[in-house]
Amino acid sequence: MADRQPAGIALADDDVTRSSADFVQSLARGIDVIRAFDADNAELSLSDVARRAGIPRAAARRFLRTLETLGYVRSSGRVFALTPRILELGFSYLSALSLPEVVQPHLERLSHQVGESVSAAVLDGADIVYVARVPTRRIMSVRITIGTRFPAAATSMGRALLSGEPADSLEAVLRDAPLEAYTERTVTDPDRLRAELDQVREQGWALVDGELEFGLRSIAVPLHGRDGSVVAAVNVSTNATRDTVERVHDVYLPALQATARAIEAELRLV
Repeated sequence: MADRQPAGIALADDDVTRSSADFVQSLARGIDVIRAFDADNAELSLSDVARRAGIPRAAARRFLRTLETLGYVRSSGRVFALTPRILELGFSYLSALSLPEVVQPHLERLSHQVGESVSAAVLDGADIVYVARVPTRRIMSVRITIGTRFPAAATSMGRALLSGEPADSLEAVLRDAPLEAYTERTVTDPDRLRAELDQVREQGWALVDGELEFGLRSIAVPLHGRDGSVVAAVNVSTNATRDTVERVHDVYLPALQATARAIEAELRLV
């Protein structure tokens, strides 16, 4: 799991998209270089960047030196790393998105109430992207931060989000993103996943038990915007050795649903 390349890169590698007359190959490669860095690969050599971005070393060098000149990358000998200035690239989106600011205090209260890690995420293609989080303890082998991406189909927040997608959008996700087995429990059959999403849509919550990583048990509910569409999801995550499925459902779910209602009420005022 820790070495999983962000799924969004695969979208940029689509042959049809890259062959478009409007597609700027150099820009795409520059973004691939930036995305080669992540929480588990904060510092990379030139060879590492070239390998993870899928480009020649010479091209990787030019992109890294350009990013360094612009202040987005720093180098120390043969090692490169992103600088805090890289946050500018996402600030415009986050500043326009009131969701994290609205959600965060509610998540802090929920986490204090249940004593577990809680998060909020939005859907980006076939992935979820974390936009707010209150961790209490590390329950996964990878560190989760704002901007962390996971496959939507294998996560509780992802299923809560996918259940609110229009039929054509959902089918596009299932068509373009093969269902990968992360554990022996992961749902990899599209028809079974459709059935799971139908159930989530009907009951209003999603419970995923050990499908993304062994021992990770998570329950999520969708957040609805002013027009009633699903705009995000919030969850409570715990360890299977600490909490039973019954406790997650009977104790955490009511608190999660109450939090979602409070967030939705505030979103309608924004």
